[in-house]
Amino acid sequence: MDRDRLLEMDPYVLLSLINMKLRDEFTSLRDFCTFNDINSECIIKKLMKLGYVYDELLNQFKVA
Repeated sequence: MDRDRLLEMDPYVLLSLINMKLRDEFTSLRDFCTFNDINSECIIKKLMKLGYVYDELLNQFKVA
């Protein structure tokens, strides 16, 4: 997926997409971000505005 398209995506769609990718393809948010050439802080901040935080143990974004 295109990096700019990911960052411009509706935050709820982004949340769903990232959690699916983390569940099915990537072992960590860092791996996902490295693969897509994205700064993880951008994603974390965007999803934090929705009330979601990254849970490293579960490898998913969850309600804070």
